[in-house]
Amino acid sequence: MPRQVMPAVRAVSPVLSASKVSVAISKSLPAMLLGNANPTRPSPSGHPWPSSAARMRPLRPRLYRPWLAISLLTIVFVDIVRSNIAVGRIILGLVRDRTIRSGLLEIPLDLRDPHGLAVLATIITSTPGTVWVDHEADRAMLTVHILDMRDPQTWIRVIKDRYERPLIRIFQP
Repeated sequence: MPRQVMPAVRAVSPVLSASKVSVAISKSLPAMLLGNANPTRPSPSGHPWPSSAARMRPLRPRLYRPWLAISLLTIVFVDIVRSNIAVGRIILGLVRDRTIRSGLLEIPLDLRDPHGLAVLATIITSTPGTVWVDHEADRAMLTVHILDMRDPQTWIRVIKDRYERPLIRIFQP
């Protein structure tokens, strides 16, 4: 019986594919999120996503002090690194000298802008050890689950001072 020869299959590196996808997203995501896309002109990446998404967007964000976003981004990055270390220590059992208490915490919010609230939700959920659970707009109350809640007042102060206050300055007049 003759031996069958399989056609050559081109292997695609998952890293290369992921990098191509991330480049495409990074080119089109800002325009899609900010609603800057012009429906009559294709996006820089050639994808129709930004223009079609811009037409569906009911509200466009208004940034009053966009330069503050750079310092907020730095604060969030440092907090995420610190929180990764703290959660890693908890998971590895390196905090034997104290009891870990997790729980839900209600935080009153002054932030009203829906885009600012979306960014706050992203910050809280992206930070290991904290999860945005609920937001009651009528009471302006945020519920957060915290993995290691030593002092609830400290957590309220951190979220309000480090995240909410800059977001108010960025998104509200």
